[in-house]
Amino acid sequence: MTDRLADYRRKRDASRTPEPVPEKTPGETGNRRFVIQQHHARSLHWDVRLERDGVLVSFAVPRGLPRDQGRNNLAKHTEDHPLEYLEFSGEIPAGEYGGGRMAIFDSGTYETGKWRDDEIGVTFHGDRATGRYVFFQTGGNDWMVRRMDPPEPGWESMPELVAPMQAVRATEIPAEDDEWGYEMAWGGRRTTAYVDGGRIRLLDPDGADVTSWYPEIRPLGPALAPIEAVLDGEIVTLPDVTQLEKRRQPKDSGAAKRAAERTPVHFLAYDLLWLEGHSTVEAVRYAERRELLEGLAINGDHWQTPPYFPGGGEFALEAAAAQGLTGVVAKRLDSPYLPGRRSRLWLTIRTSGAG
Repeated sequence: MTDRLADYRRKRDASRTPEPVPEKTPGETGNRRFVIQQHHARSLHWDVRLERDGVLVSFAVPRGLPRDQGRNNLAKHTEDHPLEYLEFSGEIPAGEYGGGRMAIFDSGTYETGKWRDDEIGVTFHGDRATGRYVFFQTGGNDWMVRRMDPPEPGWESMPELVAPMQAVRATEIPAEDDEWGYEMAWGGRRTTAYVDGGRIRLLDPDGADVTSWYPEIRPLGPALAPIEAVLDGEIVTLPDVTQLEKRRQPKDSGAAKRAAERTPVHFLAYDLLWLEGHSTVEAVRYAERRELLEGLAINGDHWQTPPYFPGGGEFALEAAAAQGLTGVVAKRLDSPYLPGRRSRLWLTIRTSGAG
């Protein structure tokens, strides 16, 4: 009888990795269990494992299972894993095969629709993974996975582009100060971040892709995973915002990396436009969007959610002046997000010392 775990054992040293390395393969259990592990290895991916014939048939899925029918995701067929992997999580040491942190993303049972050498159809019954999926071979170990039934009610696919809402210039703080929230006017480059499947896409206000300009921002994708969101914000250089001029379009990836080392940038997220299958623009008030945004805890070496000041116009202007900024942006707390529009629901107010 063929040893289904021979390849698995060959790639692992039981004395160096916490992974289970059983001496033999058990027989068929009759169960149909699955596990999905979020694997922070050399690059973030999700490992989907299906119990079959006494082992876990495994796929590495770089962007995770698609959550709607609009796309197929790459799935790399990997070696069979032992059933003990149904409960495995931990840190695989650097230098070992698959080195990196592995956590259980979801687990449960599945039903088999079809099981062929080149196509596998299953229905997942998990807490996060539910519904019908098909894995189909495209060549060798390269497969794709597609969701076959509609997503949960109310689900909206992530938009390809959300045009930024613009503020109107004003000369003074609104009279109804307690009905407004105030943010610093950072003077950076307006940038929208699309975080999907542990990857990030950065677009400028015209919809041009500037992801390659800022390699230091790319780790925000895996840092937020598995959360998927669209964030409105700015690219800035801190503490000296004037240094941003040094970060123009690079000639190539090497130039981008050198620029990031010389003049690092930060992404400041100050609004939330889409979250986990739900648009948050016109139907959700600014104050509520800020609450949802802060719940994401976006805080890292090169990204953060700066504070805003509800009903604190004078304080915000003083804080902006103290930091050498030109002013503040006032947003009505009950304001919707109006993509591509300039509205008096948002105001740009300059500090008294601004030229």
